[in-house]
Amino acid sequence: MSGQLAGQVAIITGGSRGIGRAIALLFAREGADIAFCHLDDAEGAAAVVAQIEALGRRAVAAAVDVADLPALRGFIAQAQAQLGPCDILVNNAGLNLRGAIGTITEDMFDRVMDVHVKASFFAAQAVWDGMAARGRGRIITTASQLGLKGAANIVPYCTAKAALIGFTRALAFEGAPLGILVNAIAPGPVATDLTAQLGPDWAERTGAKLPIGRVGQPEEIAAAALLLASSPGGDFFVGATLSPNGGDIMH
Repeated sequence: MSGQLAGQVAIITGGSRGIGRAIALLFAREGADIAFCHLDDAEGAAAVVAQIEALGRRAVAAAVDVADLPALRGFIAQAQAQLGPCDILVNNAGLNLRGAIGTITEDMFDRVMDVHVKASFFAAQAVWDGMAARGRGRIITTASQLGLKGAANIVPYCTAKAALIGFTRALAFEGAPLGILVNAIAPGPVATDLTAQLGPDWAERTGAKLPIGRVGQPEEIAAAALLLASSPGGDFFVGATLSPNGGDIMH
């Protein structure tokens, strides 16, 4: 690896599995110390910590429900106390609650919005002043191509992901003059623990519909995150939404 993130500190929400795990490990290989949170995945988190430390980097992991704002702020404060000021924030934690619109309760809707949108906003707020004072920072948020195209029976999820794209664009206007570059990634279908819940033939069925003929892998999304986090690679991205999606959406 080329050490593109040497000496930097990255904080990642939802970093014990899937895309978050891939980002954590790639950033560590590129020289960053990593703090990440997880929800009820102590075993997965311990494995990621061990892998990061085996790469010679420091790691901090904590069990946090990101919708619990005091807990989220506490995790970010702990991470910076142990590792140093945050250079890169990756808002990645997410969940999906499925059902036709008539089956979605207020609690279900609020839960999806709180985990995706509210947590991303206040995580960014928690690192903002420090980044501004240093004149440099990167904030990367995981949206989804479903925030661009929509889909049936996951209206809250699509709503939240579309909101994150708008959040990214708006915050980028505030951040760029301060040296804080804010961008998003909108992955297409990716093989993760979350999508594995859709059945054993999901990847084959879904991949067959894409021009590339397969679903993506978490490491392919992590590569996009590294581009946005690195310099000079990410230096001219402001309010962008990169969508590695195998041709599901071409724009």
